[in-house]
Amino acid sequence: MSPSLDDLAIFLAVARAGGVSGAATKLDLPKSSVSRALARLEAAMHVELVHRTTRRSRLSTAGEALLERVEPLLGGVQAALAQLPEAETSPAGLLRITCTVDLGASVVAALVARFTEKYPSVRVEVHATNALVDLIGGGFDLAIRISPRRRMADSSLVARRVGVLETRLVAAPAYLARHGQPRAPRDLERHHWVTYAGAESIVLEAPGSVERLAARGAIRCDDMLFAHAAARAGAGIALLPSFLAKPSLETGELLAVLPKWKMPSGALWLVHPAARNPPAKVTAFCEFAFETLAASLR
Repeated sequence: MSPSLDDLAIFLAVARAGGVSGAATKLDLPKSSVSRALARLEAAMHVELVHRTTRRSRLSTAGEALLERVEPLLGGVQAALAQLPEAETSPAGLLRITCTVDLGASVVAALVARFTEKYPSVRVEVHATNALVDLIGGGFDLAIRISPRRRMADSSLVARRVGVLETRLVAAPAYLARHGQPRAPRDLERHHWVTYAGAESIVLEAPGSVERLAARGAIRCDDMLFAHAAARAGAGIALLPSFLAKPSLETGELLAVLPKWKMPSGALWLVHPAARNPPAKVTAFCEFAFETLAASLR
């Protein structure tokens, strides 16, 4: 049987207080609990550490030797535990985040820059990938995800919905000057498209109406950043989430096409492993990100 840290800490209190009674008072424990801990430690080490009489207690030679070796070590352990970032009330330490490539480039980079400026004790590592990452297996603190589902089903994760993504039809002014501005969804069938791999059709919704169109595109891709760049270059009409299209719409690089019609989209989520007391760095980032991302979706 190996000595436990708890029993060593009680032995240290006994040595400092000069006896079991003084240690029990300092630790706010029953004398019997202190005595049992001391007995367990002596049994584990096969040596008497404290000579106890009815009037007083004193350390044995073995006890004095143990005290000399253990006291600085236990002090170091206690100091290290107190300084852990997760034990602090203010955010600190390494925060590992994963997000999609398009979110990383268009939203998360600026978000992280402002967050680290506000919380200089936090270091952030971002893993941008379009693959679904195992947060717990990969050692990630948090993910920013786009999902078509209304709820996240994994009970090992906590998911906070930031808001609904709005997907817009957009095209470059030069493209529309050459091919004309569509007036109705059926006009889109004669236009060039930048579509996504695996999308056989496109569903558009407006108040009281739904239209399904074949996804005929000369250019197909699996990345929204590519679709964004291709649309700006005049390749055709593209469907882009509002967070990606908004800056280009504001500068005039892209124009809205059939602005009343939208593609049904998913939601943006902040996801982190379930924990009774999440680290301060995770809580702080979730609150900071929620406010910033919710604004970007409007």
